[in-house]
Amino acid sequence: MQKLKYTLERFRWVKALFSPFTPFKVSWYVGKTTVGTPYFLPRKLVKATPELATKAALREIKDRENWNKANPDSKFKHTVKPFDETYAEQMKNRHFVPLKVGFSMNGLGWKTKWTDTDFRHEWNPVISFVFFGYQIAATFYHPHQSHYWESWLCYEYASDKTKSKRERIAFCRKKCPQTWTSHKHNEKPVTTDYWNLILKKKYLK
Repeated sequence: MQKLKYTLERFRWVKALFSPFTPFKVSWYVGKTTVGTPYFLPRKLVKATPELATKAALREIKDRENWNKANPDSKFKHTVKPFDETYAEQMKNRHFVPLKVGFSMNGLGWKTKWTDTDFRHEWNPVISFVFFGYQIAATFYHPHQSHYWESWLCYEYASDKTKSKRERIAFCRKKCPQTWTSHKHNEKPVTTDYWNLILKKKYLK
């Protein structure tokens, strides 16, 4: 049940298609594996092998030594353990390896910052399929990116679902304004209310 709830939450962004917001778009990529999900290329966790544990142990030791050298005046110092001890610890861990064949995805990336309604867009949803170094990836985006997703997040998570769609939009326009002014060299400032660019026409009246 918990896994089902997690899966449904990862796809919650699809609800934007059935909301007062204009539909998002899909960008397709076909080629060598280059699209992250979201930050790393498609990968999976596996049990430790001597090779993986050795690489991880050497990397950990080097990173700790480099940090200590780069921060000689810091009161905090990384403890650099002997290789055998570090290796033994890494053999107990699971390690990420590139995904050779299979699907992977990430949902809409977002967070709140200063308040519960200060929504921040971090990354777009991506669905990916890789096959021995090649990838087909679908990225779901909107031309106005952060303005779109942050406004929809406000509508989905902060507005009162017992109210009408128009009432919820009116609340969000006040709670999460999207009016921005751009300044270009030697040109008059241009002010744009992105709510007028991300809502379906009937909700602009």
